[in-house]
Amino acid sequence: MVLKLLSAGRALASGQGKLSSRKNAMTVDVEEYFTVQNLDGVVSRDAWPAQPLRSDTQTRRLLDLFDHHGVKATFFVLGWVGERLPELVKEIHARGHEVAAHSYWHRLVFDMTPEQFREDLVRVKHLLEDLTGAPVRGYRAPTYSITQRSLWAHEILVDEGFEYSSSIFPVVHDRYGIPDYPRFPLLLNVAGRPLWEFPLTTLPVAGKNLPVAGGGYLRLFPARAVAAALAHVNEREGQPAILYLHPWEIDPDIPKFRQSFLRDTRGYIGLSGMLGKLDLLCTLLEFGTVAEVLGIDAARG
Repeated sequence: MVLKLLSAGRALASGQGKLSSRKNAMTVDVEEYFTVQNLDGVVSRDAWPAQPLRSDTQTRRLLDLFDHHGVKATFFVLGWVGERLPELVKEIHARGHEVAAHSYWHRLVFDMTPEQFREDLVRVKHLLEDLTGAPVRGYRAPTYSITQRSLWAHEILVDEGFEYSSSIFPVVHDRYGIPDYPRFPLLLNVAGRPLWEFPLTTLPVAGKNLPVAGGGYLRLFPARAVAAALAHVNEREGQPAILYLHPWEIDPDIPKFRQSFLRDTRGYIGLSGMLGKLDLLCTLLEFGTVAEVLGIDAARG
C-alpha cells in the first residue's frame, strides 16, 4: 500500500485538477511553538508568558492561503493563546472559518480528573464564544489524549453543549491512540445524547493504521503521497478525511528547544516545506470545516 501511494503520488500531474470531489475537513490547532506536549518538561506554564508569541503572524499566513484557495477551515484555538490574541480569534471568525476549542491549558485529558477537565473545557468555551459571538460546537483534545482511559470525556463534552470531537487517533503511539477505534466519523450515543467523533485519518497497512492526517506526518511524508492517501480514503473507501496542522509548523524560524533526537525530529523536521505542501493539498483536494463535512451546518438549516 505504501509503495502504491508513493507511486501514485509521483504520478500526479500538477495540472491534473482535483483528485476527488468529496470534501475533507481542514483543521488548524492554534497554539504556540512552546505549548506543545513535547516541551512540557522544558517550558513550564509559568514560563509561557515570557516567550515571544508567533502564532498571530503564522495563523494569518494560513488564513491568506485558505482565502486564495477558497477553503474554509476549523481552527481549534488554545484558550491561553486566544486570551492573549483576541483580535486573531475575531478575525478567524470574521473571515468565515469555524472557531472550535483546543482546551485552555493544553493538558492531557487522561492526566486530569473529570472535574478538572470540565473546568478547563468551560473556561475555553466561554472565552471563545465571548470573542466571536458564536457557539463553539467542536473540541480537540491536546495531543489526541482521549484514549481508552479517558473516554469519560465524551459525556462531559455533551453536558457542556459540544456537538463533535476530533480527539482520537486510531494508531499505536507512545503517548496517545486507540488502535482499534473506527477510522471514520462516528455518531456516538452518549447517555442517550448524540456526539460526533471524527478520528484522525489513517490507512490500514500490514495490519496497522498508518497516520496520514497531517502534522508531523505531513512534514515527514511527500505531499503528493499524502494527497494520494487522502484521495484513496475519499474514492476507494467513500469517506471524508481530516487534515491538521499547527501555525508553528509553517515557521522554520521558531525558537528551538533541543532535547532528544526523537523529540527534535518530531518537532522540527520539515518546517520550511510545510506551507508549500499545504498549498499543493489545497490544489489537489476539496476542504471545508469539520461542521460542514459532518453535515452539522446542513442539519441546522
